[in-house]
Amino acid sequence: MIRRIRLSVMFLILTAASMNVCLSADKTADGWPGWRGANRDGKSSDSGLLKSWPEDGPGRLWSLSGIGTGYSSVSAGGGMIYTAGHKGGQLYLTAVGMDGKVKWSKGVTSATGKGPKGARATPTYDGGNLYMESGDGVVGCYDAKTGRQKWTHEFKEFGGRTPGWAFSESVLIVGNLAIVSPGGTNFMVAFNKTTGAVVWKSGQYGSAHYCSPIYVVYLDVPMIINGGRNGLIGVSAKTGKILWTQDFATGNTANCPTPAFSDGYVFWSVGYGKGAICVKLSVSGTRVSAATAWKTRDMVCHHGGYVILDGYIYGNHSGGWTCLDLKTGRKQWYERGVGKGSLCYADGMLYTFGEKGGKAGLAAVSPKGFELTGTVSVRGSGPSWAHPVVTGGRLYLRYDDNLYCFDVKDPAKFVAKLPVAIKTLTTKDPIVRTKPKPPAATDANTKAARQLKLAEAYLIAGLKAKAADILKKLVADFPNTKAAKAATKKLQELTGGK
Repeated sequence: MIRRIRLSVMFLILTAASMNVCLSADKTADGWPGWRGANRDGKSSDSGLLKSWPEDGPGRLWSLSGIGTGYSSVSAGGGMIYTAGHKGGQLYLTAVGMDGKVKWSKGVTSATGKGPKGARATPTYDGGNLYMESGDGVVGCYDAKTGRQKWTHEFKEFGGRTPGWAFSESVLIVGNLAIVSPGGTNFMVAFNKTTGAVVWKSGQYGSAHYCSPIYVVYLDVPMIINGGRNGLIGVSAKTGKILWTQDFATGNTANCPTPAFSDGYVFWSVGYGKGAICVKLSVSGTRVSAATAWKTRDMVCHHGGYVILDGYIYGNHSGGWTCLDLKTGRKQWYERGVGKGSLCYADGMLYTFGEKGGKAGLAAVSPKGFELTGTVSVRGSGPSWAHPVVTGGRLYLRYDDNLYCFDVKDPAKFVAKLPVAIKTLTTKDPIVRTKPKPPAATDANTKAARQLKLAEAYLIAGLKAKAADILKKLVADFPNTKAAKAATKKLQELTGGK
């Protein structure tokens, strides 16, 4: 009887943990509403994450195929995950539940025929709506629950011409504005995000390339900063008036990465041998100027981006990864890691994703060096230009037509956050602990059955990596039991048949 009570208490604790996991996921679902996160800086607000991964990577929660070809990353909002892809000559928006099930998928406009086949932009979630820009320059607002179109505009209305590899920008939402860069008669345009009415238009600054804008407030001046074919540009977020320009990388083959801002510095690195520039902003009244602080070829970034942390820039450089001092440009280190690719940051760690072979890597953030503490691989074909996303304790990797979701929460830190009453039980009861062990059993079948129950409890709690470890040990220790057959089946479900 005592053993049954203890096992029941353990089950209740893990079930409570499961409820906590679900609530946590819903609460943080809006933590990555669009391209490069809430602040477009590539940084997640998540905490309590793993600092290293098992040999076979973090536990996979689910994967799905059929989202369409493309390079769109994912966004999160309203308890769902969103992405885009090309299918049957159409640009499709797809909404996925936290359980990995497709809620809806809808063609919203024609797929571009230019450049590599596939969707470019990442949907932006805001207030129950999705904002999306097609490769041919159709920008629209769609209901996030159904995909129903609310309004659209075409960039040719503003003199915009589709660049050689098609528009790749993700719509920026600032207050009541939806901001894009047609790059024609009006380099940037702001719409009322609800009605689609034009609020302001900037002046000319050459044609658009493949960058996405950021919103910055510096010394009380709100501005929108983006890159284009002619270089960097900053405009007033209130009126669209051009405040400053910087002609770095003018006429480059393709200027792709999103600019980054920190402490008055604007950093921009591009590919094709051009390297990077860092400019220092100065404000005098309503006037803003941008003076070159430094230039370097120690970061040549084709598409994978960079993050700024504590005065250092971490990002893709050619075939690997590098760290630069923000104020001087001095190189701190260079390592190959998973090779050329994209990245994001969360809880003291860099999540890097190679553009070839679907390999992702985890490494601690430090200007002193770079060392991988785990890798995981996903399937797809061609180059992977979608950026990794970490939100709600989950890592999302998009590769080609496939989307993968991994659990990257640290179980020990998660249990530490459980309510005090539950933590008290875990410390007082020898059976109920962070790493619970089943009561002694007299035969293999009983032992195996209890291990299977324990693994199922961890699965209910959402701790799939831990459950997988228990299932693997069960199969190894008790291969000829009924529970081992059930464990093998569950492992196949967890690993997608691997």
